[in-house]
Amino acid sequence: MTTPQDIIRREVLAMTGYPVPDATGFVKLDAMENPFPLPPELAARLGERLAGVALNRYPAPRPEALIAKLRHAMGVPPGCDLLLGNGSDEIINMITVACAKPGATVLAPVPTFVIYQMAAKFAQAGFVGVPLAADFTLDVDAMLAAIAEHRPAVIWLAYPNNPTGTLFDDGAIERIVAAASHSLVVIDEAYQPFAGQSWMARVDDFDNVVVMRTMSKLGLAGIRLGYLAGRPAWLNEFDKVRPPYNVNVLTQAAADFLLDHLDVLDAQAALLREERERLAAAVAQLPGAQVFASAGNFLLVRVPDASAVFETLLSARVLIKNVSKMHPLLANCVRLTVGAPDENGQLLAALRLVLH
Repeated sequence: MTTPQDIIRREVLAMTGYPVPDATGFVKLDAMENPFPLPPELAARLGERLAGVALNRYPAPRPEALIAKLRHAMGVPPGCDLLLGNGSDEIINMITVACAKPGATVLAPVPTFVIYQMAAKFAQAGFVGVPLAADFTLDVDAMLAAIAEHRPAVIWLAYPNNPTGTLFDDGAIERIVAAASHSLVVIDEAYQPFAGQSWMARVDDFDNVVVMRTMSKLGLAGIRLGYLAGRPAWLNEFDKVRPPYNVNVLTQAAADFLLDHLDVLDAQAALLREERERLAAAVAQLPGAQVFASAGNFLLVRVPDASAVFETLLSARVLIKNVSKMHPLLANCVRLTVGAPDENGQLLAALRLVLH
């Protein structure tokens, strides 16, 4: 009898799926989502727009009007194009598959977003992780040495980084880009609404840089829309491995509508930036808590016992992320998504139960 073990690749059998816990009934502070819904009047107007979508038709594979609106709203340079994805996860996979020649490797500082390494495994490419410095900044010398040794096809730089929240130094990134003349450098700006800095305006200044973003952290995680900005020479090749109808009609319609109301989403992001500073200051006052500077909508916090903190908060119906096993640099660290003011209050109350 044939079994999956007889057919499935060994490295896939050895993997575990990306964990997404059931958050029903919890204060959900584990996935860096925007906690604010759309204002009721705006949600009603969006519903009217979606009601008119032709669900019986395939989506446009390259919705030019939406792309033009997104280009304008996000300040994409004139010489660059946009490629849309079903979330930035799909774009990560498209880039990796397109660049995975036999023996190819991809490189990233670690700890970082786990999907970079997972995508490499799916594409049968090697993955090289270069540890960050103890303060979670880039170890530039180690990065340059790894680039020279491995000549990676792709280098991933999360800007700011997940799960550390670090906004890497622009000068350090410039040195990496200059050294990686034989590599594509992808600057992942998933958390750009909270960072206050971006490489988007500079993406056309380099022939080996693209910038990736998502609308998820802006408050639209449910519609799954990511986009990649870069020179057409790169994007035309990645488009060849894009599934033909990868961005569905409801996502396209919702994004088109909400791009006309970015002021609402920008105001929510501004409130979350304020809440991030208040939450960081409050958590830093708790005994045994070390809060690291963050340019995202989350905080990395080192505590005496990450498992105890996670379990105590779980019993209080507050769901956070225990990242302490992801990498030695994250020993006893937890990641706290910045929520709405009342959610942050519940989080602090639960933390006080265990950090005393």
